[in-house]
Amino acid sequence: MVGTGKCFLVTGPPGVGKSTLIMRVFESLKASNPTLKVQGFYTREVRVAGERVGFEVVTLDGRTCPLASSNFSSQESHRWPNVGKYKVDVASFESLALLELQVREDTDLFIIDEVGKMELYSSSFFPAVLKVLESNIPILASIPVPKFGRDIPAGKFPLLSPPLFKHKISFLM
Repeated sequence: MVGTGKCFLVTGPPGVGKSTLIMRVFESLKASNPTLKVQGFYTREVRVAGERVGFEVVTLDGRTCPLASSNFSSQESHRWPNVGKYKVDVASFESLALLELQVREDTDLFIIDEVGKMELYSSSFFPAVLKVLESNIPILASIPVPKFGRDIPAGKFPLLSPPLFKHKISFLM
């Protein structure tokens, strides 16, 4: 079980600034403590000519891989899950993100941005997140909520149930 004060969750609808906040906290922590060992990843939009065409996973040391795209057109991609207009490349996501969630003794902090619908198409992702939670290494993570209305019910998303989280920062539009 996660110890007191070990898990900070940032929640809110898409586009409200969850990822920006997490990256600014990460940059500030690294600037003030260059020896801090941080593991994890964030997702960012892929844009072409100003239009969002997908998302990619970025590790904290800069490696990238596709997460989802509206431009995948291979035979294989037709079998991939959809989130809106995007096809989710689960194998690509797992090839990078799961490595970043392996618990190591010298890790001081995990950053997971985000625990969302696309990422949860990986059957291995949530168990990896739970192992991170059980490690008692502090976590800074984001969880999106629907753009219109409801918060994620804690019973449907165990990360939001005490005592698994200590602080939840929610943004409203």
